[in-house]
Order: sequence, then structure tokens, then C-alpha cells
Amino acid sequence: MTSEGMGASAAEKNARPVVSLAHARKSFGDVEVLHDISLSVAPGEVVAIIGPSGGGKSTLLRCLTLLERLDGGDLSYEDVAVAKNGSYGDKSVLAAARARFGLVFQNYNLFPHFSVLRNVMDAPVCVQKRDRTEAEAEARALLAKMGLAGNEDKVPCQLSGGQQQRASIARALAMHPDIVYFDEPTSALDPELTAEVLRVIKQLAAENMTLVIVTHEMGFAREVADRVVFMDGGVIVEQGPADEVINHPREARTRAFLAQREA
Repeated sequence: MTSEGMGASAAEKNARPVVSLAHARKSFGDVEVLHDISLSVAPGEVVAIIGPSGGGKSTLLRCLTLLERLDGGDLSYEDVAVAKNGSYGDKSVLAAARARFGLVFQNYNLFPHFSVLRNVMDAPVCVQKRDRTEAEAEARALLAKMGLAGNEDKVPCQLSGGQQQRASIARALAMHPDIVYFDEPTSALDPELTAEVLRVIKQLAAENMTLVIVTHEMGFAREVADRVVFMDGGVIVEQGPADEVINHPREARTRAFLAQREA
């Protein structure tokens, strides 16, 4: 596997990044949790973000997905300039940016009172104003792809954790995003259910989808990611091809973190 993306064409490799972040800063009170972060993701690339708790991984993801606002730096989704020097565009700009990405939370965040089918088709119908019949057909197809055929009329509490996470992946895909973010997608699952979800993400990677995954699963990152980004103390300490960073890290902080994971 190369750092240029699985099966990516020459045109894709030279295309504008799906998302680009430059010199990003974010503070909570007097504590700066992101220090001068620059990161871009190419079309078809799978990026795994690893690092210790409190290192800034989830805050980075929340800033990329507009759940938090940067205090400084630039953020863009291809031709949509979301923030410049920490100053954000208007509501139409933010709406255009949100249409470019999907987000899968670690705790699923499904609507508990909606059926599984409605959870998947609600945003395409209500936000994107797509035809209901078309949206329902696609939602059913996505649920089948996630191994959830026959569960359409259940509510989330009737599903296992792994099934709920796969339903949340279907919900993200239903919006036709350019990039999908995963925030520790298996952290709430036991090993058997973790394997279910990781198989689905591997399938998406094999389909050349653009993915950014915050994960603590080192074996999964090594196997699936084109590039691994190691964060600690609010900075990117090291990044590169997955095999190099995980098996042959250059930086002492990366080596210490990986040694702890293997202990």
C-alpha cells in the first residue's frame, strides 16, 4: 500500500485536496490544544490519526467537521474556503462545507425514536430535499451493504452496538460525502463487534473512498491506512506511510507511544 492512495489515478493524486487545514490553532480557555496544525487529505486517501488521549486528535476532528471553531488558521473543502486566519464564512459557506463530509461518532448518535431506515434517509430528504422514494431505496441498499437487511423497522436500542455503528456509517454515506470522518468508531465496542465495524471500513477503503479515522487500533491502521498521523501535545509529531510510522517510527515520542500500545 502506498501513501498515494489505493488505486488512485494520476489525476486523483494531482487533484486539489478534499480538505486542507493550514496553521490551525484551537484553545479552550488558557489551554491551547492545537498548535499550528497543517494537514491535507487527497482524494481516495485513507488517513489514520493516532496518539495518546488528550493529544488533540478528537479536537482536530471536531474542528474539521465544524463542531468547534478554530482560533487561527485556514480551513477549506476543495473550492469552499471555510475559514481564513480563523475568520469563518457565512451560513451559506458553512452549509456548503457540511455537504462535503460525513461524520461517524464513537457513540453512534442515532436518533433513538426513529427507525433505522428513517435514521438513514431523514437527512437526504429533509436537508438535501431529495425524492423520498429514491432516498428510501438508497437507504435500504446501504443498510443491506452494511449487513443490516431486515433491521430497517427496528429502533436503535433493538440493535447491538456493532449494528448501531454500521447504521451510523450508512447514515453518513447516504449524504454522498466527499470524505468521511470516523472518531474512534470502535471504542465503545467489544472485540467481536469491533471486527464487524472494521470490516465495513476496510470495504469502504477498498472502494477508494476518502477516509480520516481517529483510531486506537494499530493493526487496523497499519493494514488499511495509506498515511498515519501521530499526534501528541496538540502537534503532529510524525506522519508518513502507515508501515513506516507504525513499524519504523523516526521520533522518540512515536516509539514510546507504540511501545506502550504493545505492552
